[in-house]
Amino acid sequence: MAPRVVTVEADGGSRGNPGPAGYGAVVRDPETGEVLAERSESLGTATNNVAEYQGLIAGLTAAAEVGASEVDVRMDSKLVVEQMCGRWQIKHPGLRPLAAQAAGLVGRFAAVRFAWIPRDQNRHADALANAAMDAAAGRPTSTGAAAPAVGSDPATAPAVGSDPATAPASWEPRPTFTATRLILVRHGETEYTEQRRYSGRGDVPLSEKGRAQVRETATRVAALAPTVAAVLSSPLSRCTATAAAIAAALGDVPVRTEDDLIECDFGQWEGRTFAEVREGWPGEMDAWLASPRVAPPGGESFTHVAERAQRVVAGLLTAYPGETVVLVSHVSPIKLVLRDALAAGDGFLHRLFLDAAGISVLDMWPDGGVAVRTVNDTSHLAGL
Repeated sequence: MAPRVVTVEADGGSRGNPGPAGYGAVVRDPETGEVLAERSESLGTATNNVAEYQGLIAGLTAAAEVGASEVDVRMDSKLVVEQMCGRWQIKHPGLRPLAAQAAGLVGRFAAVRFAWIPRDQNRHADALANAAMDAAAGRPTSTGAAAPAVGSDPATAPAVGSDPATAPASWEPRPTFTATRLILVRHGETEYTEQRRYSGRGDVPLSEKGRAQVRETATRVAALAPTVAAVLSSPLSRCTATAAAIAAALGDVPVRTEDDLIECDFGQWEGRTFAEVREGWPGEMDAWLASPRVAPPGGESFTHVAERAQRVVAGLLTAYPGETVVLVSHVSPIKLVLRDALAAGDGFLHRLFLDAAGISVLDMWPDGGVAVRTVNDTSHLAGL
């Protein structure tokens, strides 16, 4: 008997965008991992996003055929996931009929849930899609690692609009959309920062050194981006003070506070050092380090912080397409944005160090492409 709930993993891509395209989709029993259905097809010449939508449509169709009533869709296309969830607008006219077809299929089920996953967690569907692209290009089906589809993997794809002369010769530039640039700034130093204490929701102000760092950071951001559409800040004073200095350096760009950019709530660990927490809560600390779904006692999990950060980024991509936005926040939200941008695993959160007043820059394109330009740049603080 078919399971009531199934998982659909879907992918698609093209070599050239547009170019030889194909998709792959897998339907699984979520409890056993058993493959219930596979679908793949060459599409001739098409774009990346068209192929991804076709993969989703094929996966939902196959799920209906095996008798599922609920579906968990997992895709490494952030564009498709965000559009199907209604968080991103569907601006490209060629995608609207496909999105409408997918929405019609969604209506056949009692529930359909969408989730973005890194590409390395979508290998089965990716392999099917690459085999279909091989067939579309008239090549023998790959027996080893598939050749990368241009734009199918944000972590390795050339940046849209980048200089083709600097891109690998085997890659063709994608259509020249304009990226939305996010400049992520951690607030300047506080007393807790210097003492290595957990600093979450407590409104600890900038220290004297932190104020000096903020002045240098504001100058650096203004040099990086003379034109900025918006400056968003966590509501805590160490961030709003940092954001105000940056906005002034940019020519008095208005600062908007955003509650979702606030730091993780560390609960009972607030104001304590790592050593103090290790001594007082050894079991809870081990569990917290092992999983982003675990929250400190009385606090908030990184999974919840990630959901907040994802809402902010999705909103900015809709509100400021092709523009530059500065986000002033804290260690946890910035790390989680970078984790998603780099398609990194959860271990990334405890291995990346972000300095006070450090700057990270990433570009995001409408087709789901991402380029992380810098991480934790502190060159502007060298004289302090």
